[in-house]
Amino acid sequence: MSLLKIVEYPDPILKTPTEPVADVDAALHQLIDDMFETMYYAGGVGLAANQIGVSKRLFIMDMTEDKSAPMVFVNPQIIEQSGEISYQEGCLSFPGLYLDLVRAQKVTVEALDREGKQFTFTREDYWARCLLHEIDHLDGVTFLDHFKPLKRKMLEAKFEKLCKRRKM
Repeated sequence: MSLLKIVEYPDPILKTPTEPVADVDAALHQLIDDMFETMYYAGGVGLAANQIGVSKRLFIMDMTEDKSAPMVFVNPQIIEQSGEISYQEGCLSFPGLYLDLVRAQKVTVEALDREGKQFTFTREDYWARCLLHEIDHLDGVTFLDHFKPLKRKMLEAKFEKLCKRRKM
């Protein structure tokens, strides 16, 4: 397995919708393994393929503290969402930036698993937030895009300042 470089905003790949995965094969399995190693090393709970510079409709997540429940979502689609909840959200592509964001409280997603078998997955609250966040990435949407233009400009400036501080 290999650690991959996590792409940071404003890299254009984060704003570009990903391409569907055509084949679940050995190369995809290697990519998935590398993504898990990268996500765990970075301390994340979810990682979309375009966040490591690969334009494939694929994300991974593991919401457990002991890294015991790795999940793979190939070509995921939102089937249903309901309710609303506001909660603070972070992103590996925006290190150090945390934003309060309103998202659906419950979501149902349909996808293929690591072996290419279709499954349906329904979750609420924090799980739903992670699912929606990662699917947004695959659609070329960042969490900044959920804000009106003026607020988004302010948040972009805040992130720029964070980046400058990190480089010092």
